[in-house]
Amino acid sequence: MESSPTSRGRRRDPLALLSAEFDGVHDVWHSAMGAVCVADPEAARAVMGNRHAAVAETSDFFQGRHGVFGPRSAQVAIGRAARELMRRHLDARRQDLPALVAERLAPHSEWPDAGNLLVLRHLREVLLHGDAPADLHTTVEAIVARAVLAGARRRHPAPSRLLFRRRALRALHTEVRARQGRLRQLGGAGEPRDLVDVVVEGGGPAADPRDLVEVYLSFLFAVVGSIGFALGWSVYLLGTHPDRAAAEPSWTVREALRLWPVAWLFARTPSRVQELGGTRVTPQDRLVVCSYLVHRHPEHWEHPDEFVPQRWAAGVPDAAYLPFGLGPHTCAGATVTVRLLEDLVGLLSRDWRVSVTPDGGGPQVGPALAPPRFTATLSLPDDRPERR
Repeated sequence: MESSPTSRGRRRDPLALLSAEFDGVHDVWHSAMGAVCVADPEAARAVMGNRHAAVAETSDFFQGRHGVFGPRSAQVAIGRAARELMRRHLDARRQDLPALVAERLAPHSEWPDAGNLLVLRHLREVLLHGDAPADLHTTVEAIVARAVLAGARRRHPAPSRLLFRRRALRALHTEVRARQGRLRQLGGAGEPRDLVDVVVEGGGPAADPRDLVEVYLSFLFAVVGSIGFALGWSVYLLGTHPDRAAAEPSWTVREALRLWPVAWLFARTPSRVQELGGTRVTPQDRLVVCSYLVHRHPEHWEHPDEFVPQRWAAGVPDAAYLPFGLGPHTCAGATVTVRLLEDLVGLLSRDWRVSVTPDGGGPQVGPALAPPRFTATLSLPDDRPERR
């Protein structure tokens, strides 16, 4: 029997399907999408934190095409070095942000691409240091254009995507092998110049270059994709709620991440038969923790579907807030990510009046939850002198 247009649309949009299934009471259930969905905050924390080894160990960040990159010590070293590299860069370049916002976003900008490209511009030397081969810089920018921007994959036919992927991987493999050779010659690691150095030095000169390239690509997607989309949601909410533009930037960022968590679905496999939120699950089940629904659970949030930045004046309700995951595989760059977002939102809300014209579409749902397409208009507030 042919399915209805509505059911076909829901299969294409798992966010719509899970939202329609969730009734605010039964918050761990067998979904029509073929998985056990977890929207209960306590159950979500148990799964994400892997209490009592309830799920098979995995990684949301270090999972590549060839399995999970390890050992855990290398993951920790890479995460620590990446945070420090980004922190140093943000400290050194913080004064560049006002000019960058004026150049890239005013008077009009098309989102969410504008957010991704602004982040790429600001953090390009973190992604690839200035003395790296020019053609490699071109390759990284092409990866962003063809694979990171919202809807980018749909704009290119499958054969073209495959051919480009092969070329891009070859270029990255060549660079990684060259840096592994440099590491062997130096007899040890120095201060990393960019995230390629972070990955190579953390993995070591004997690591498989294919695995190191996959980890680097995870960084590229997390930095340009996730931070850019989170900025897009903050701008979208500021522009559609001008009466709340005076809220503290940290409140706006947290509320945007609550309503529209970029990392909105985490997949896990139960390690044994067990009860989870009153639902029996087995190792044959696939668990999906839906942070989008956890963040809108009516028993844990007042007015859960409304943009209320002031709710964060009282602090962070940890039990029902998982924008970066939880446990040993929490996003390695969460703290520096939030700091950059707060700096940018602070600039926009203090120095500009932001208005938004949506294109009428909804959120763009994929592995990341990207904002709908919209145009942002930045104008000077009446009490601000004109820039020259």
